[in-house]
Amino acid sequence: MSDWKLAPGLDEGVAGLFADLDAVFALKGDWITGDPLSEVLRIEHAGIRYYVKRYWGAGKGLRRWIGRPRVKAEWQNLKSFSKWGIPTAPLVGWGLERRCGLFHRGALITRELERTADMAALALRDDPRLDDAAWVDGVSRQLARATRAMHDHHFAHNDLKWRNLLVNDEGELFLIDCPTGAFWFGPFLRRRITKDLACLDKVAKYQLSRTQRLRFYLQYRGRQRLNVADKRRIRQIIGFFEGRE
Repeated sequence: MSDWKLAPGLDEGVAGLFADLDAVFALKGDWITGDPLSEVLRIEHAGIRYYVKRYWGAGKGLRRWIGRPRVKAEWQNLKSFSKWGIPTAPLVGWGLERRCGLFHRGALITRELERTADMAALALRDDPRLDDAAWVDGVSRQLARATRAMHDHHFAHNDLKWRNLLVNDEGELFLIDCPTGAFWFGPFLRRRITKDLACLDKVAKYQLSRTQRLRFYLQYRGRQRLNVADKRRIRQIIGFFEGRE
């Protein structure tokens, strides 16, 4: 059984190019990255680039047999981002195929976010924007709002790294690539929130000042000052990856 959907309003050429899973898996393009479960290709059509992520594995561990396949989690999470007002890559096509009730293959397609670079790449090349206090503050506020929106919905990204944050020439921030994000509750949610914030801080501690890092946390919390619980969480964030880096 195959279930494939396209976003409304696509022109005929794009709709034909990504018509169904057979067409998507027959596509040739620029290979971007891959792992044992999936690969990403870049396709250009009529001057517009699209990223095609093709999955032939449902996930690791028990997810191979039960639960949401990884590809379904990814497109559902991107839809949740849009619903919560978090800027992300526009979905163009998504779906999966099952055989004998088990996951066989799946794909999702996003339109390129033009003139963007990921934050990890900016850090690696010592981009001068990271030395611009006003630019950093603008991106920090956007990231704080987006992160808080996720966590307020009991959702944790689980891979909230700088490489999954895109910023364009206008300083607008976008969150991408979230196949392992999920909803959590109670102590499980609190630990996942700490992990999200610690993932962000892994690079921030080398690229930003302590004042900028603290300001981001206060923006995230919507506070002017830290309280006792904030101080405790900051210690947890700083120590989260100790001994694992």
